[in-house]
Amino acid sequence: MGDLIHTSKIRIHQDQPPERRAYIEGFEEPLEFGVHGGIKHFYGMEPRRDLPATLDHMVAAVGG
Repeated sequence: MGDLIHTSKIRIHQDQPPERRAYIEGFEEPLEFGVHGGIKHFYGMEPRRDLPATLDHMVAAVGG
């Protein structure tokens, strides 16, 4: 078995749904999550403001 090189420590704060903030240890500013575009239409909601969805962050991370 390999050596452990990193453990992510993240705290999620639920704001007004569907808005959330993820606080990652070692970074001052949180990542903001929500819904936008086709996602909000699929779920039939009109959020207070459009924000990147969880999927957007995942795609950006793997595509980087």
